[in-house]
Amino acid sequence: MRTIDHESSPFRPGLLAGHVAIITGGGTGIGRAIADQYASLGARVALCGRRVEPVTEAAAAITARGGEAFGASVDIRSPEAIERFVKEVVERWGTVDTLVNNAGGQFPSPAQLISPKGFEAVVRNNLLGTFNFTHAVANAVMIPQRSGAVINIIANIFRGFPGMAHTGAARAGVENLTRTLAVEWAAYHIRVNAIAPGTIRSTGTDRYPPELVVKAEQQTPAGRLGTVNEVAHAATYLASDAADYVTGATLYIDGGAALYGDIWVLPRD
Repeated sequence: MRTIDHESSPFRPGLLAGHVAIITGGGTGIGRAIADQYASLGARVALCGRRVEPVTEAAAAITARGGEAFGASVDIRSPEAIERFVKEVVERWGTVDTLVNNAGGQFPSPAQLISPKGFEAVVRNNLLGTFNFTHAVANAVMIPQRSGAVINIIANIFRGFPGMAHTGAARAGVENLTRTLAVEWAAYHIRVNAIAPGTIRSTGTDRYPPELVVKAEQQTPAGRLGTVNEVAHAATYLASDAADYVTGATLYIDGGAALYGDIWVLPRD
């Protein structure tokens, strides 16, 4: 049987040389994997997140390897905080070529047990936060320079999201926003795409009930969970010139789970 190294980079060295990227939620999990891969290919990366420690540590690790990076605490629910961060990136590096909207959060729960405040909090983070950052970067940089790539990290919402109605609704909103902006901003040569990861082994899945993770692995046609680097590979492709004619798309990085696997156990009377 052929052995595949899912962690190694399939891209040529220097692919993103001279590239400037903002990655929200860039201190852990998928966001950090994207930041590491972008930096290893020559990009300068600006990382932000609600907690400053993970993003500054991730940036320091990239710098120690010879890359260019910095991290800062940004509340993606605050347009003012986002504006300050984007201004700092532009003052430091002159532009933003790619925005990766990865920050967000959710928790597994039956819909009837999600409080209105809990539902609103997840929608504010995952949907409103994505719009806030995209709106700020587009108006400050990408529309004036008439170029850019926006990559929205969503979730496997192909058949709804039982067990996570709050984030399913928010991520569906982001997917529609992705398609809408892809059309509206095509005139400015801005590409807007989404990545929908399946169950990815990361710091995020460590917080989920173990039985859900096991079920996800069993119900994935590929027979395993994905890795954060496999999601990063998709994000690198979408940021590169190789995807110059790709916009409004959602790439499912899920081993076929969207077509087959159900991990939420239905209650029966």
